Amino acid sequence: MSATPTASDSRPTGTAGALPRARSVVDWLTRSIGGVGLGLLFVLALEIVIFTSQSEFFLEADNLKNVGRAMTIVGIAAIGQTIVIIAGGFDLSIGSVMAAAGILSAYLISHGLPFGVGIAGALVLGCAIGMFNGAVVAYMRINPLIATLATLAMVRGLAFVITGGQAEVVTSQTYLDLGTNDFAGIPLVVILLVVLFLAVGFTIPRTRFGRYMYAIGSNARAARLAGVRTRRWRLVFFALSGTFAAIAGCVTVSRTGTAEPSANIGAELDVITAVILGGTSLAGGRGRLVGTFLGLLVIAVLNNGLILLQVPSYWQQVVKGGVLLGAVAWDELRRTRRDVE
Repeated sequence: MSATPTASDSRPTGTAGALPRARSVVDWLTRSIGGVGLGLLFVLALEIVIFTSQSEFFLEADNLKNVGRAMTIVGIAAIGQTIVIIAGGFDLSIGSVMAAAGILSAYLISHGLPFGVGIAGALVLGCAIGMFNGAVVAYMRINPLIATLATLAMVRGLAFVITGGQAEVVTSQTYLDLGTNDFAGIPLVVILLVVLFLAVGFTIPRTRFGRYMYAIGSNARAARLAGVRTRRWRLVFFALSGTFAAIAGCVTVSRTGTAEPSANIGAELDVITAVILGGTSLAGGRGRLVGTFLGLLVIAVLNNGLILLQVPSYWQQVVKGGVLLGAVAWDELRRTRRDVE
């Protein structure tokens, strides 16, 4: 007499059961972070394997802290840049805004004002420059690339004129502690970066702000006909970009101990590379903040690994430029395929 098969007998076991589970994990990751994010996770894992095999110092705690600290400045600015690009804009002025905000914060604090007032002043300055960019783009209808390129030159030039090209040394220990201290073994600036990413990432899909950001980036005219005040919202998006750039500028000062008008020159390249590498479309309307974070991680690990391998700095610039070109080419290819379909 044969035994009656039970439910447990029909369950896949061993390798047969592992395959569906692996598929379900991949499907969940694809839904959560997108196909681009999944690809970036693979690239990140590949980088870790390569650099670990080539350098015994890569996985040391101090080196991992260095990776975290190095990605905070670019990462904080990349949050605002992601918002602007998804909304159909572009902001090249972030490096200049970082320098100007850092100088203002250091000047205010060094002249006796409380730490909080100095930081608040820097954030107001960044927000004001961002609103200026937004007004020029939204109301004067100037291409955001040209508008923010002009702001980049003006803000940087004014920073040199006002300071006479001299650096402002930070004497506030509270300010310096922000860039050097840890909490539970994690650098404070890394905690700040993660908190900002989580706060904005939680806000975008749950608020009108996020819905309008994608709508304006996808089709500004349709959004306007639907009753969205696109000009006012562009002011908001650019203002946020300036504010996040100002925060990044303050973090720069806290890490270096000085504020100077030449700070953060070329930071735009790293920020834009992280955003585009993370899957945000230059055409607007598409992108995820989690993708930006993963793109940021890939670039930070790459930079750190190249330094550990003692690759000359000029070759590092070549690699960064190649990564940016590849990311833009991939974005264009994805957009072309989507249009054909």
